[in-house]
Amino acid sequence: MNPEPRTLKNKHMNLQDIPKIKHTNSNNFFLLCGPCAIEGEDMALRIAEKVVEITNKLEIPYIFKGSFKKANRSRVDSFTGIGDEKALTILRKVSETFDVPTVTDIHEISDAELAAQYVDVLQIPAFLVRQTDLLIAAAKTGKVINLKKGQFMSPEAMKHAVQKVYDSGNKKAWITDRGTMFGYQDMIVDFRGIPTMRQYAPTVLDVTHSLQQPNQTVGVTGGRPDMIETIARAGIVNNVDGLFIETHFDPANAKSDGANMLHLDNLEKLLTNLVAIRKTINVL
Repeated sequence: MNPEPRTLKNKHMNLQDIPKIKHTNSNNFFLLCGPCAIEGEDMALRIAEKVVEITNKLEIPYIFKGSFKKANRSRVDSFTGIGDEKALTILRKVSETFDVPTVTDIHEISDAELAAQYVDVLQIPAFLVRQTDLLIAAAKTGKVINLKKGQFMSPEAMKHAVQKVYDSGNKKAWITDRGTMFGYQDMIVDFRGIPTMRQYAPTVLDVTHSLQQPNQTVGVTGGRPDMIETIARAGIVNNVDGLFIETHFDPANAKSDGANMLHLDNLEKLLTNLVAIRKTINVL
């Protein structure tokens, strides 16, 4: 007997709410994956093409991720983007070229309406998820909203962020856990929070940001990419609805968050292993 399809267990949100999403009956986790930031058209298309190929092969519902600008930087000379509309236009081209949905993060109220013209999912950064006006602006676009849990917030506190979106007339939201601060320069994932947050909305585990080592004295965030598969496996075993993984074909020279990104060449093996684990979990 086949197991019941693993749809998002929430009375409001369904994968089918995301335009262009595929493989929704595969019983797989869904995946947000792409570079940290849009550095240019060629790199975005190159990464998207490879991830689309892999996710189609493994029947993983896929959303291309790329930030159109990086407002939260350690130093004033850090890379922030190639221009807002230029980057957003590239995100639109990725969607049109590969027929996949896209997600990008917003930082100001004015970003919501602008980004909503180009992408399918609006992401609220972890540092900003308590900003009521920003959440309301995002919700009122009617787009699906990805709420990243603040590194300083309890899992229980995320129900209020979700409720702000719902109370604004938008029932399409999920939560993404991107780790919790452990001291000043490290992060951990508290897997006890996954079932708690899944009571409020579908829950995604941001694997790569959970492995950041922030607040380094040089002003550049470090990371532990060697632990990506360990954290991702644990997330699948603990029934996360989706995974968030940043990837690049040259992480060492990526303009943002290269220290914790997965090399694109390693993505297929990782996802193959995770799909195998999910198949086992689905029949338990």
